[in-house]
Amino acid sequence: MRRKKNSLGLTAVLAIFIAALLLTGVHAAAQEKVLYSFMYGNAYGPSGSLVFDAAGNLYGVTGEGGAYPLYGTVFELSRKGGGGWAEKVLHSFNKDGKDGYSPNGGLIFDAAGNLYGTTVDGGFYGWGTVFELSPGADGRWKETILHNFNDDGTDGQQPLASLIWDAAGNLYGTTINGGANGGADGTVFELTPATGGGWTEKILYNFGSSSVDGTNPEAASVIFDATGNLYGTTAGGGAYGQGIVFELTPQAGGNWTETVLYNFNTGAEGYSSDAGLIFDAAGNLYGTTFFGGQHDDGTVFEMAPQPSGSWTYTVLHSFGATKDGAHPYASLIFDPAGNLYGTTNWGGAYDNGTVFKLTSLGGGNWAETFLHSFSWERDGKDGYLPQGSLIFDASGNLYGTTIWGGGYYPISGSGTVFEIKQP
Repeated sequence: MRRKKNSLGLTAVLAIFIAALLLTGVHAAAQEKVLYSFMYGNAYGPSGSLVFDAAGNLYGVTGEGGAYPLYGTVFELSRKGGGGWAEKVLHSFNKDGKDGYSPNGGLIFDAAGNLYGTTVDGGFYGWGTVFELSPGADGRWKETILHNFNDDGTDGQQPLASLIWDAAGNLYGTTINGGANGGADGTVFELTPATGGGWTEKILYNFGSSSVDGTNPEAASVIFDATGNLYGTTAGGGAYGQGIVFELTPQAGGNWTETVLYNFNTGAEGYSSDAGLIFDAAGNLYGTTFFGGQHDDGTVFEMAPQPSGSWTYTVLHSFGATKDGAHPYASLIFDPAGNLYGTTNWGGAYDNGTVFKLTSLGGGNWAETFLHSFSWERDGKDGYLPQGSLIFDASGNLYGTTIWGGGYYPISGSGTVFEIKQP
């Protein structure tokens, strides 16, 4: 990991209390429960975020395991009648020259109950796929490859992030590599269902179009604003070589124009953003950086649009203070009250990662609350290294995954699905 008083008036007491919150955070009496521990030799290593269906079942991907042990799965967790959760592997990916393998991003549903996702590798050309899984009447799920990414110098390669829908039923995503500008800078793509069946891919933008353009969107998918513009981040490139925040605007004739909203730089502002962005109701953008900040352990940032058309960048929290989390990789989420939630890969009380909450105190100040510090050392059951984004259930409980740890450690602990009940 890179880490490379006497009598006071009420106003003064409050000021010191708020400053302490901002510097060190507080620990909440949140309760974590490991819902499922993956075991080496089965499906293992869950990386992306989870998704619920209407019946309350959870779905996700593992980067490894399954019927073909090295290549990953799509899994379902359903509640058992007597308590606990049962796992079912819906699809085992295969390195057979046809199927994709090594899924990394989360899954999404369509209105008919089909699942969609991406694989980093595999497919007909070996550079990853977009796939669909459709449930059958017999309980089995059928996979259809919607697109095989190509190394022909025009297509993207190796999609790491989740997909999103537009209102017309088209799919959008990013690839970390590929594209028309040297083949290693990444793309933003769209998949449109064709009239006679199948899907048609269109590259909306090729990164690396200039020496100061962003490159390599990591696990960062794109998001839409209300007018149909796309927003995202890259981990590299830009004016300082540390990534950018970008906007893509559709033009007449089907082209898209990129605007660089912010260039990340080494130092206190944070840099190397691996995660996607989210909007608040006022149109401000929020995201994370893996490095930078006061301790070089990453940040949470906000970008606010200005009447002039520019955006103001503000660091809301710098990770890495004593027992704080470090190096956030996943996207943030909001609750209905406007609090931000996320995970860090490392840091916390046991240096195995955290779940955190940020609450606005007004005046641009935010207080951090630690909801959970992961530790497999503590009891041999907890997970560690959370990498996917969190999700809420209808009751406000949080759900997520860890790549390692769980009840089978130290023999073969290979990740968990966890729940956090807030106080």
